[in-house]
Amino acid sequence: MRPRRDHSSSSSSDRRDKPISINSGSGSHSNPKPRPPQSSQEKVSRRTSYYKLAFLVFMAGQSRKWMILLATIWIQAFTGTNFDFSSYSSVLKSVLGISQVQLNYLATASDLGKVFGWSSGLALMYFPLWVVLFMAAFMGFVGYGLQWLVIRQIIVLPYIVMFLLCLLAGCSICWFNTVCFVLCIRNFPANQPLAISLTVSFNGVTTARVFLGGAVFLLIFPLCIPGIVYARDWFRRAIHSNIRIEGSGFILVDVDDLELHKELLSREPSIYGNGSLSHLLVSNGASAESLSFRNKSAEYTGCCGTIVGKDQLAMLGEEHSARLLVRRLDFWLYYIAYFCGGTIGLVYSNNLGQIAQSLGQSSNTTTLVTLYSSFSFFGRLLSAVPDYIRAKFYFARTGWLTIALLPTPVAFTLLAASGSTMALHAGTALIGLSSGFIFAAAVSITSELFGPNSVGVNHNILITNIPLGSLVYGFLAAIVYDANVSTGLNILTADTTVCMGRNCYFLTFVWWACISVLGLASSVLLFLRTRHAYDHFEHNRSTQLY
Repeated sequence: MRPRRDHSSSSSSDRRDKPISINSGSGSHSNPKPRPPQSSQEKVSRRTSYYKLAFLVFMAGQSRKWMILLATIWIQAFTGTNFDFSSYSSVLKSVLGISQVQLNYLATASDLGKVFGWSSGLALMYFPLWVVLFMAAFMGFVGYGLQWLVIRQIIVLPYIVMFLLCLLAGCSICWFNTVCFVLCIRNFPANQPLAISLTVSFNGVTTARVFLGGAVFLLIFPLCIPGIVYARDWFRRAIHSNIRIEGSGFILVDVDDLELHKELLSREPSIYGNGSLSHLLVSNGASAESLSFRNKSAEYTGCCGTIVGKDQLAMLGEEHSARLLVRRLDFWLYYIAYFCGGTIGLVYSNNLGQIAQSLGQSSNTTTLVTLYSSFSFFGRLLSAVPDYIRAKFYFARTGWLTIALLPTPVAFTLLAASGSTMALHAGTALIGLSSGFIFAAAVSITSELFGPNSVGVNHNILITNIPLGSLVYGFLAAIVYDANVSTGLNILTADTTVCMGRNCYFLTFVWWACISVLGLASSVLLFLRTRHAYDHFEHNRSTQLY
């Protein structure tokens, strides 16, 4: 019995020591043979299946992005009502029986709504986008709806209530803009400046009284241009040996290319980590010596040299808190350039009704407002050109800002020199083109100079110059206007007077021309202080791409 037990024990022990093999067909207990290596045809077939799946996912995501872009364009096209104030300001002044200074306060209230733009960001922290969008629509409906009832003399409201309605209407526009900006940033992370420029471009189309066919053309044709551009770039990048789905959270690659993608992924945190573009310089080997060389090359002599060379930006995209922002000379140069450029153009548009009336062209007010808003649209659209041509011709965005400011002093000089219809139309078109470019490019410049993660707070600090400029410039124009009422008097109502003649705005145009020259000089200094940071960033970006 014992040998049998030993044999049994030995057999069970042998069975335990033997590896267990699983056969899928034959009765043999031998280990399965290793699979033969895949043929090149099988690899091609497997890779093709990867590409087909990636293509379908990619196209689904791209179609959704384009639908969102189209929706934001239509939102902007129907909510640019702040540019329409000059179309009804003369009628509003007559109905309320107020002076030019009081009318200027109403225009300031509309721009003052931008100061409360931060409230839309706060609302987005607690509510979804669609709720914020409907809240903006409700504020605009109440603000502009009650103003329309007053103008139609259906209801009568006191002046202080009209002031609050203008404030509410202006705030609604900021809420609409915030929703559009968030949609562009979320869906176009790699092309934020271009997407924002395209959507903001249509903000002035609301005011343009164009025919239906022209409106459809303006809304659809610009979409075809970036569509062709994106399609060309997509086929050049995506239909390649490996496909990468941007912003989707995963990457579909062939097994043979896995090591290459591991290397690329290992580089990405160093490039985009912490949301700072400054890591791009380090990842490309930009040493302290190159930065030192830049600082030395930026040295100038004289008073301007001190301003240009002092505390320059070392790199683009470095995050700035609000406290650090107000300490930087670059911010104040940027603030002055915006204050004396884009804002003064906006104030001019608010006064277009009275300017046309004083020159005896009241019947052309709608034409002038349409002209301003149309060229403002084209100026905003042109702000996307630097992103399109940067592969062939690169120029710092602050340099483009300087170029955009050039038409403003020229236009005001022309308006001061001549009161003809031709001069009025040409000056209005130039001012609209200049201010439109500045409005659209400002978000991208703020993001590049002071950090993409802080752009919400920093840009709201920047645009505080708009209500401030609206108050100062509008008050200056109103004082000059009321002081020249005696030169030509036309009584519309018992309490309202209208100034007639070139003198009503001649001195205002001279002052505005001088102020815009100050803004141009400020933008030149900003460009000189930041061009080396832009050059280094573009050089290292090109190194990463190629």
